[in-house]
Amino acid sequence: MASIQKFIPNSAAKSDHPARNPGMDLDLDLVKDQLVNKSAVERRAATLTTRRSVKKANQAAWYLKAVTCIDLTTLSGDDTPDRVRRLCAKARMPVRSDLLESMGMPDRNITVGAVCVYHEMVKTAVEALDGSGIPVAAVSTGFPAGQSPFDLKVKEIEKSVRAGAAEIDIVISRRHVLTGNWRALYKEIVAYRAACGDAHLKTILATGELGNLRNVAAASMVAMMAGADFIKTSTGKESVNATLPVSLSMVRMIRTYKEMTGYNVGFKPAGGVSKAKDALAYQILMKEELGNAWLQPDLFRFGASSLLGDIERQLEHFVTGRYSAGNRHPVG
Repeated sequence: MASIQKFIPNSAAKSDHPARNPGMDLDLDLVKDQLVNKSAVERRAATLTTRRSVKKANQAAWYLKAVTCIDLTTLSGDDTPDRVRRLCAKARMPVRSDLLESMGMPDRNITVGAVCVYHEMVKTAVEALDGSGIPVAAVSTGFPAGQSPFDLKVKEIEKSVRAGAAEIDIVISRRHVLTGNWRALYKEIVAYRAACGDAHLKTILATGELGNLRNVAAASMVAMMAGADFIKTSTGKESVNATLPVSLSMVRMIRTYKEMTGYNVGFKPAGGVSKAKDALAYQILMKEELGNAWLQPDLFRFGASSLLGDIERQLEHFVTGRYSAGNRHPVG
């Protein structure tokens, strides 16, 4: 089989780490000026996968790129150290070596973007990933509801950072958005950013609970003003999680912020992104709205647990022409 290396987009080369977003003073006029044309957003989102077709070797290359942007996640009440170790082993080698060899990619050192766990499993994950270069992300601040006392939220971040987490996925207090208390939201995220220190702050908006796209856009802007390194759609625990219209609204705020400040902020869709074709749609969104820089794990992640299995299944179909059973591609 011919190598797929020549089909990999230019963005497949590893990028330099972008300068961190330092944040800026809260500009309430700018926040309140964010308007979203829901009909136009929905029409644009509906055309993302209908105006072009990515097939065969090109598609396999994009799927491999998607693997490198996955935050491989386990956030269950029955998580155990052994489960986390198995997940970390899969993170180190997310695609079977025989498939990579058949695609001419045996030496590309393809790994996932990060492993995401609760605080109690951070130490286990850090030890299991030692030497791999794969960061550990910890969910924090009373995940998923965000209803813990504020001082406990800050201490939770600090403890996860001390345990070795290089990324912190925080949840905002939705009530601040629903009541339009943008100053309180800004102060909250600023405090979380300070508690993170050198760890990157990924701000979960829980968009399915924010009421409308205007609130999503405004909350996105406030989070970036407060110094978020990433903005993220969902916890994965809401009844409505990542959708293309919501994601389009958020990435356009990222573009606006970039034009204002010169700083790049990352984006992470999470919840409901479980099929390879879904990953392709989000990659198209990022490339068309923000450009190739946002196809790198420094600026783009999927929050997912089952996505990797489906991508690996699609890659096996590319190599062999046959679909395999799901149990041939265990995640953890």
